[in-house]
Amino acid sequence: MGKINDLDMSKWKELTDVWTDSLWIIPQRDNSGAHDGHYHGNFVPQIPHQLLMRYTKAGDFVLDPFAGSGTTLIEAQRMGRNSIGIELQPSVAAEAINRIHSESKDGIVADTFVDDSRVFDTRRILDTYKIDNVQFIIYHPPYWDIIKFSEDENDLSNSETLNEFIDNFRQVVRNTSAILEKGRYCAVVIGDKYANSQLVPLGFHCMQAMQQEGLTLKATIVKNFEETKGKANQKALWRQRALQNGLYLFKHEYIFVFKKEK
Repeated sequence: MGKINDLDMSKWKELTDVWTDSLWIIPQRDNSGAHDGHYHGNFVPQIPHQLLMRYTKAGDFVLDPFAGSGTTLIEAQRMGRNSIGIELQPSVAAEAINRIHSESKDGIVADTFVDDSRVFDTRRILDTYKIDNVQFIIYHPPYWDIIKFSEDENDLSNSETLNEFIDNFRQVVRNTSAILEKGRYCAVVIGDKYANSQLVPLGFHCMQAMQQEGLTLKATIVKNFEETKGKANQKALWRQRALQNGLYLFKHEYIFVFKKEK
C-alpha cells in the first residue's frame, strides 16, 4: 500500500485519523471554506478525504465523473492531489469551479470538463495534462430518480427504468475506468431507494455493474445517512410512513472500493 499513498507505515500506530473500519459514523458534514453544502445531492467531504488518504499520494490525478458541486475536487486540492471533474450541467460546473478556485494551490490542477461522462473522450484529459493515466476515480452518481438534477435526457436521474439507469451508469464506468492506471483503485458512493412500497437496492446493482466491467471489489463500507433537505422537518411524517408500510427509514449509504487489476 505504501506505493500508492503517503502513509508512513513505520508509524502506523500514530495514524489514528485514518479510518480502517467498515462502518463510518460522520456526525456532521465539513462545511468549511469552499465546501458549501447547499447543492442537492452533494456528499460529505470526509468521504473523499478518507479515500484519498488511503489510495492516493501527493501529485496523483483524481477523476470525478459526477463532479456536481466539486466536493471531490476541493478536498483533493486541499490534500495536494490534482483533480479533474466531468459535469453535465454548465451552470453547476461554473459555480463549482469558482468555489474550487477560491482555494487554489500553486502547481495543483483542479478543473472540470462540461460533458456527458458516458461518451466524453477521456483521452482529452490525458492529452491536456500530459499524463498517461489517472490514479483514482470517485463515482457519486444520482440515486436514480430520487432527485431530478436537470431536464437533460442524458442526466442519469432522468432514466425511465432501473435497467436504463444501471446501463447508463455502467457506460460511465466503462468509459472512465479505461484511463485508470492498472493496479490503482476507484470507489462508488451510492444509496438505495424505495419505489412502489418495495426496496430498490441501487447500491448492489451499481456494485455488480462495476464488477461486470472487470473491477475487483476490495471493500464494502457502510456510512451513516443523516437528515436531508428533502426530509427536513418531516421526521414524524416519514416515521408514520415507515410504520404504516412495514418499511425502515434509510440511515445508511454504501461506499464500494474496487481495484483495477494489473
